[in-house]
Formats: sequence, C-alpha cells, structure tokens
Amino acid sequence: MANYASGRKALAISDRSGLQFPWNEMLTEWNGSFVHYSEYESKQPQLTPLPLKADAMALYKVRPARKAFSTPTILPNNPFTMANGSTTVTITQPNHNFKTGDAVRFREIPQQVIGGVSISTLELNNSLNGAITATDTSITLNDASAFPTSGYIYVQTKPTAEQTRAGENIFTLSEVIRYTSKVGNVLSGLTRGTSAPTYGVSPESTTARTHNNADIVFGSYSITILNITVPNPGMPSTKVVSNQYTIALTAAASSNEEGGGFPSFAGPVGDRP
Repeated sequence: MANYASGRKALAISDRSGLQFPWNEMLTEWNGSFVHYSEYESKQPQLTPLPLKADAMALYKVRPARKAFSTPTILPNNPFTMANGSTTVTITQPNHNFKTGDAVRFREIPQQVIGGVSISTLELNNSLNGAITATDTSITLNDASAFPTSGYIYVQTKPTAEQTRAGENIFTLSEVIRYTSKVGNVLSGLTRGTSAPTYGVSPESTTARTHNNADIVFGSYSITILNITVPNPGMPSTKVVSNQYTIALTAAASSNEEGGGFPSFAGPVGDRP
C-alpha cells in the first residue's frame, strides 16, 4: 500500500485566491474547494433548509371549552332585612357580582322566621302535585302561594336503582324550567330544559325530562341590585359598587327585622356536579 508524504515542505495554490500557502495549512470546503484556513468559509445554513412540515392541526390531548357552572355563595350573618308592611326584602351580600334580573335561589337559612316571613317563603321549597312529561307546558305544585308570578324553578328528580345502573344521576334527571304565569297552584307558560341567568350570564341549559309526583321543586327570585357610590383612591375619585340587592315577596312582612342567621347561601337556581 502506498504511503503519502507528510507535506512539511510542500506548497499549495488556493482555489479561492490563487495564492501560495504551506500545504499543511490547507482545508477542503463543503464544495470541494482547497483553500487556506484563513479563507475557509463554512456552508451557509440557508443552502440546506429544514424539511417542510405541515402546521399542527390539533393538540394531542384536548377537552372542549365549557362554561363553569356557578356555585352557591355564603351570605354574611343576618343578611335579610324585612320592613313592616313591605313586600321588598333587602339582602346584604358584599361584592356579590349579580346583575339585575338574575334569578337567585336561597338555601339552608338557619333562622325559621324573619319579620313574620317563614324560611319556606325565602327558600321556595315545594313539591309536584302529579307527574309531568318532558313536553308538558304547565305543572301543579302542592302549594305555590309563595312563588312569584313568573320566574324559574328547579325540579329535582332522584334516580331509581335501574336509572343509576344506566348511568343517570340526580343532576342529569333534574331540570330548570321557566314559567310566565301562576294561577293558584298551577305554573304555566313553561319553557322546558332551560337555564336561569346568574351573574349576568346563562349557564348551559338542562334537558327536559319526565318528573314524578312529589318530586321536590325549588323556586327562585328575580333580583334588583342596589348601587352605592364610594370614594376611590385612584382615578376617577369615586366608583359604583353593589353590596345589596332586593327581591319582592308575594306577601308583606309583619315587622321590621334583620335576620337569617349564619350560614345561609345564595346562588344559581339549578345544581350541577
């Protein structure tokens, strides 16, 4: 096998400049040119572009966007203010973020009577008088006297053992219903499988379902917020806040009283898991 000389005394001519340099100081470029190391140029990255790939079409693990369902909020001590002879009740709830026209349902009020108004009137808890189908446009309660003349109700239906085995639960079987008229114990003008406005938005609608005789029915009140103007340390010098709202009862209170105890809750008409 032939041996090559070391080139210690050899000279070479650069392919780039045509100048003479020691052979041992020469390099071969990416294009084959034999040049001195002072003239060497590496290959431009733009001459070797990356392979073209299509834009990503979707994420690997995704979940559909959803509206988070509002949950009941705890009220301060004695949040209800009754005025003798008035059907208007003032509820204190600092920074409540409700909007006028929202439907609010009150729950778990410890005190039994406030200003002559029973807790059942504030919580609006009753039951169906007769089963209803998913298409009925009127329902009958056992006692609708405290319910407003229009608004939203929540019919709560518990699953049977067979329905539980089929994957149903109390949340899938229950339904928010809007009604526009009340005559006696009959609520009519129903919009089935809807949702009630809360915090100025409407949650995902429920599904119209059949409901059984004696299923629990929860009512709600349409609220009107009360605004006050308070000093603001920045600009502008004042700001509008709301720490209270009002509801209208079907019967007037019989005395002046602030009550309700602690804790009680206010929130959306329906329930979600």
